[in-house]
Amino acid sequence: MYLLLPMQLSQQNSQRCIQAKRNMVQKSNPPVKRASRSPYVKPPFTLSDVKKAVPPHCFERSAIRSLSYLVFDVIILFSLYHIAANYILASEFFQSSKLYLVTAGIIYSVLQGLILARFWVIGHECGHNAFSEYQWLDDTVGFITHSVVLFPYFSFKFSHHRHHSRTGSLEEEEFDIPLLKSQVSFVFKYLSNPVARLFVIALVLVVAVPLYLLVNFRGRTYDRFASHFDPYSPMFSSRQRALVLLSDAGCFAVIYAVYKAAMLKGFAWAAFIYGGPYLFTNAMLIIVAVLQHTNPLVPYYDHSEWEWLKGSMATIDRDFGILNTVFHQQPNTHVAHHLFPKMPHYHAVEATKAFKPVLGDYYQYDFTPFYKSLWTTLKDCVYVEEDEKNKGIYWYNNKF
Repeated sequence: MYLLLPMQLSQQNSQRCIQAKRNMVQKSNPPVKRASRSPYVKPPFTLSDVKKAVPPHCFERSAIRSLSYLVFDVIILFSLYHIAANYILASEFFQSSKLYLVTAGIIYSVLQGLILARFWVIGHECGHNAFSEYQWLDDTVGFITHSVVLFPYFSFKFSHHRHHSRTGSLEEEEFDIPLLKSQVSFVFKYLSNPVARLFVIALVLVVAVPLYLLVNFRGRTYDRFASHFDPYSPMFSSRQRALVLLSDAGCFAVIYAVYKAAMLKGFAWAAFIYGGPYLFTNAMLIIVAVLQHTNPLVPYYDHSEWEWLKGSMATIDRDFGILNTVFHQQPNTHVAHHLFPKMPHYHAVEATKAFKPVLGDYYQYDFTPFYKSLWTTLKDCVYVEEDEKNKGIYWYNNKF
């Protein structure tokens, strides 16, 4: 018996070591996503409490540092254009085979589309005055970068600020307001079918962004026609009309430049150089936007329950892998962006790590690969339905 005792103690110590290692692994590798619904009651902390947890330098905006990202993007953009115009479209090798040309076109569209998406992110930061401490510099850079991707800068800036002021509100959210069960079109009732879902995803990726800007598709309901290009749209006040017209002029200038290039080089050339990257950029923007605000475990609130802090935390951090860096950390720090819109992207990761302990269960995340999340989200999040026990709280559902 006494001989067995050391062996038993040794086994117990080994088991403790194994368990300790498991605990360390669990801490260093947290669950990929939440396993239960998010809290929906008023949080036990304030925005001030969250801000105190963040290092002060995270709120500092450097014009030089922000411009360095833009200069890098401009260099890559023109480098890709030079390769496409002079080594692909002017090459007998690629012109001799449609397969080679199409393959090169897809690769170029993806790479250039990612750079244009970076332009959009920088313009988006400018709209929040997160690019620098100078409003004139932010608006100048934002106007140029957003016009390049056919986003009316000031028009979107105005509507996007309302999105931030009413995030999570079932009645007043500005973009991608969830449908009630009674509002669901018959098409969406068949999203459990993989073929139908694939068709809807493809359609949304192509047309959602331009339709939102043109006719307010999936946007907040107004009493009359609304468009980001209409200075008299109910989306804008009379004081904003001049800037809406300026935004229109920026987009039309880019369209005219593409048209003149098409007249000179041919429409196929213009479609290759600009059309493909533009479509890919829009596809990635809508993927990021939808996944950051759509999850069956994250609530929406009606007017009786909505509060700014609760609504702002009803956003989700996603992991897009290497694309997190490509998109200036926007997908994986969206909670930080809604809490502190003026925080520059290069501080958002550090800030998120700092305030996560304060948020606790209120921190929303889902680090499932984005392509899997997109596939399941469109199936699981068809409409919202009021919680049976808690009035004013709505959750996504797909049951018919």
